[in-house]
Amino acid sequence: MADTEILDSILLSVKKNIGIHKTATEFDEDLIMAINSAIAVLRQLGVGSEDFSIKDETATWTDFIGSAKNLEMIKTYVSAKVGIIFDPPQNSSLLEAKKELLAEMEWRINVTVDPGDKEEEQNGR
Repeated sequence: MADTEILDSILLSVKKNIGIHKTATEFDEDLIMAINSAIAVLRQLGVGSEDFSIKDETATWTDFIGSAKNLEMIKTYVSAKVGIIFDPPQNSSLLEAKKELLAEMEWRINVTVDPGDKEEEQNGR
């Protein structure tokens, strides 16, 4: 599989980002469950289609977000969310920092998807 295919495959890119080799499949079921949980959160934020989920390495980021370049951060979000679910840091300070990063990313994704209300909130209106 070419590097571009790996990076477009949701499962394979998440595996790469959390340090699991693409050929290692023993954790795939757990990772798929965690990825689908992260995708469910994103769907609640207005990203992707309501019925989207992954079943294997064939599901791609393009399938989920199309060509929306302004939503590239969801790749980082899903990997970070899966990392916390699948292999949470033992250091509580690091865990809290990652949770804060995820919360900020959720806010930014929400603003990207629906900027109207959030811009007013930020400006104190």
